Amino acid sequence: MAEFPSKVHLNSHPICLRIRWPSVYQDEKQRTWLHLVMETGGVLQVRLRQEDIPSGLIALTTCPLTASTMPLLWTCHLGSQYLDSMGRFWRIVHHIKENGIEEMILELKEDS
Repeated sequence: MAEFPSKVHLNSHPICLRIRWPSVYQDEKQRTWLHLVMETGGVLQVRLRQEDIPSGLIALTTCPLTASTMPLLWTCHLGSQYLDSMGRFWRIVHHIKENGIEEMILELKEDS
């Protein structure tokens, strides 16, 4: 019998995500999150994917867009959004766990 992919929507989000290396954040449980900056229709979004990465394998490069737009820290605010170290608010578009991999998409709120 074939196994179906499991996809679960999560309501419990990391309390904080702190930049540790270029393109890599770390949460309060020491889990690493890779990020990808996306711009869709003029709206800035960040896709965060929780992956355990040994620090020796993390590339020491980053793109200029990442360096200029990404905060050093995100803090969960009121459970449904993040406040970054630049004073901007990010809406949680989705936070899922599919086949054991956690993924979260944050979108910069227009009024930030």
